[in-house]
Amino acid sequence: MNVVDSSGWIEYLLDTPRADLFAEPIEQRDQLLVPVIALYEVHKILSRKLTAQRVASCLDVMRLGRVLELSDRRAIAAADTALRHRLAMADAVMYSLAIEHGATFWTQDVHYQGLPSVTCFPKG
Repeated sequence: MNVVDSSGWIEYLLDTPRADLFAEPIEQRDQLLVPVIALYEVHKILSRKLTAQRVASCLDVMRLGRVLELSDRRAIAAADTALRHRLAMADAVMYSLAIEHGATFWTQDVHYQGLPSVTCFPKG
């Protein structure tokens, strides 16, 4: 199973030079988990750059994976993860969902570097 953080999705959906780093986990749809908070972040960022129709199409691509909702139990697990690893809320939610499902977490955010089950491609 794979969880791709928002920055990876944005690279992929905008087809940047770093898109290929995230293509494999995103294109394995049967193994793809999509935290609902990633939909929020991607929508917010892409809405500044693309038309509403294009943003909607991008979100439809994300929904080809299994969208994971945030329940009260998951919110508490994310809070524990945030405290343990000093992560911001959205980061902790996504990483905690990856842990819950035994998934690999794909990112380019150095805050995750060195954490278990993380594949990190730091931007630099």
